[in-house]
Amino acid sequence: MTSTLPPTTTATARRAERAGRERPDERGSLALLAHQIRYEQLSFWRNPQSMVFTFVLPIVIISVFGAVFAGSESQDFFFGLSGLQYYTPAIAAVSVLGACYGQLAIVLAMRRQTGVLKRLHATPLPAWVYFAGLLVHCVVVSVVDVALVIGIGRLYGVPWPADWAALALTLVLGAASFCALGVGVASLIRNSEAAPAVVQFIQFPLVFISGSYFPIHSDVMNNIAGLLPVKPFNDAMLAPFAHQGGFQWKELAVLAAWGVVGALIAVRSFRWDPRPE
Repeated sequence: MTSTLPPTTTATARRAERAGRERPDERGSLALLAHQIRYEQLSFWRNPQSMVFTFVLPIVIISVFGAVFAGSESQDFFFGLSGLQYYTPAIAAVSVLGACYGQLAIVLAMRRQTGVLKRLHATPLPAWVYFAGLLVHCVVVSVVDVALVIGIGRLYGVPWPADWAALALTLVLGAASFCALGVGVASLIRNSEAAPAVVQFIQFPLVFISGSYFPIHSDVMNNIAGLLPVKPFNDAMLAPFAHQGGFQWKELAVLAAWGVVGALIAVRSFRWDPRPE
């Protein structure tokens, strides 16, 4: 007499078997992380349109600004800097924001909508490896972006940053914080069609009031923007170019706090499966 296990028993056995699998050791986790970073890099570099908007657009903008402000002297309007000396770190900061917050939120929304995240979640790949791979990928893209903007600014006479260590810490912390915010926002987006609108609805006002487009001389506006993530990042990026040097610990603390907020939202709300319509 042949008997079959009830569905519940079979499902329980499968879960037990899966739970009983040996977790990857540290070496295996690092190999998975390296593979995930390579996958994200290949996916990015094989998408010409994505590369154009990520790298070519900041290059065009800083080149145009270089032609406009070439040879300009320091002005009070730019807080004692020349126009290009002000806009070089500002454009670099906007590039990092776009790569780590805007693009990441849209990509995650699209991957969830198309079922990529659902299929990925069913694999043995740990969630932390997936998100760490995204973070490292975004940091790499941000470093290239910032290097291009600074290099072109230097061609127009903008001095090198006075403190490279402060610039590097600001860049990495900013990329990590905006990645966390990007994942958090992606958790709240209902479908991929709405992703660009939601991202821009949040990003555009922040960039506008944070002095990325032009200096803000209103104390009230600066105090409000100083509590939000974009202006502290702008100020921390600007300091080495203004030859103030050193680490802008207050701005970095605000930036880190927003990164924690984004991470908490992501942990509580992130969905791997598409939301039913």
